[in-house]
Amino acid sequence: MAKAVSTSLSVAVIGGGWAGCAAAMELARAGHLVTVHEAARTLGGRARKVERDGTVLDNGQHILLGAYQETLRLLKLAGQDPQALILELPLQMRYPDGSGGMDFVAPRWPAPLHLAWALLRAKGLARADKVALMRFSSAMRWMGWQLYNDCTVSELLERFDQTDRLIALMWRPLCLAALNTPPERASARVFVNVLRDSLGARRRSASDMLIPKANLSALFPEAAARYVTNHGGLVKPGAKVESLHALPDGRWQLGSAEQYDRVVLATSSSQAAILLSSTGAPSVNEIVAQLQAFTYEAISTCYLRYDAALRLELPFYALVDAPARAHWGQFVFDRGQLDARQAGLLAVVISASADAAAQGHAALAHAVAAQLAQVLGMPQLAQPVWTQVITEKRATFACTPDLLRPANATGLAGLVLAGDYTAGDYPATIEAAVRSGVQAASLVSQIKAHASKASPHIVPMCR
Repeated sequence: MAKAVSTSLSVAVIGGGWAGCAAAMELARAGHLVTVHEAARTLGGRARKVERDGTVLDNGQHILLGAYQETLRLLKLAGQDPQALILELPLQMRYPDGSGGMDFVAPRWPAPLHLAWALLRAKGLARADKVALMRFSSAMRWMGWQLYNDCTVSELLERFDQTDRLIALMWRPLCLAALNTPPERASARVFVNVLRDSLGARRRSASDMLIPKANLSALFPEAAARYVTNHGGLVKPGAKVESLHALPDGRWQLGSAEQYDRVVLATSSSQAAILLSSTGAPSVNEIVAQLQAFTYEAISTCYLRYDAALRLELPFYALVDAPARAHWGQFVFDRGQLDARQAGLLAVVISASADAAAQGHAALAHAVAAQLAQVLGMPQLAQPVWTQVITEKRATFACTPDLLRPANATGLAGLVLAGDYTAGDYPATIEAAVRSGVQAASLVSQIKAHASKASPHIVPMCR
């Protein structure tokens, strides 16, 4: 009987977050037999849905950027319609009237004219603030949006004479939203990378702000799971992997039973360190040390339910955070403008929220409600029907200058990493996770190609 070389491998993806789902989709698309092992019952990792009294929430309110090309590509590949599932808004930083903020909105004009016009028309910024912003933008373009010597964001802004007001109303909230690390500790190089691909992009739409209308699990992970199963794979929620063992034939064993040709380790960084250590391979000690050296930043989202008739004038506002006055909120979103079924539900985001979360859920929710009532001029906001505070204590790694992040390759044959913490241009964002997953899948295919030349799997052409 004629024989042929098999081009498919059995691949275990450990972790059903955005990185793991991206890797699983790309591997399934390449024709591999994929099995996703997710310890939790819900897919999505640190960007997933949760439920409260019949209301589906997210474990954190997110904003994506038009620059997130890999995320948008995979959404479409998974059969999703981004236009139906995402509210696309032009770049903006809009504070409630009378709250001491500013009003900055970019028109839908070609780049970089859209930013020039937005700056010219911006309200709440003095001439010195606008000149400082133009000086910074021009300098970054002249430098090609590259920093060869890393420093903190605060040091970078001081170097380019950014005004205190511009820092407070634009640079600080952008840094917190993008890196989830305060500017006095955040990596300027990574911050500039994000600005390069959004504010500095030749494509105007790259700077657009994309707000999910669907819950985060429905937006991508659940669609990715359908794609994998439709391509012959398996998705196993509630399946925690306790250990990894390299087999003499080059395959990998998960725990005490299942065996696979290749493994994509797409868990959290702390769990990845545990599983890498379980291999007993001294060659991964350096990677494990890098993972264990990470420190973490929290993100809190405070949900506040009001009467369904409540509606803000805009889908979201920036807020002036002032912890000394118990004003913890940094952005507020009107969920009813994203999904009519959530009319009257507001979501307030607090990045780098360790101090805020330390207040306790009840005290924090009360403070946030009082802040909204004051800055929005709506006294009724002080009395929500119910509140829910969700804090991800390890939402992201602290994105500090010159932080060492491991590559996708582990040095162990057939085992690769995927996660927003792996080496790359971006901080711990959805796009960073997706890019890492795609890169991990590419490495698996490269390993496969190399291995098939050395010892091809021979299978019958006819069954």
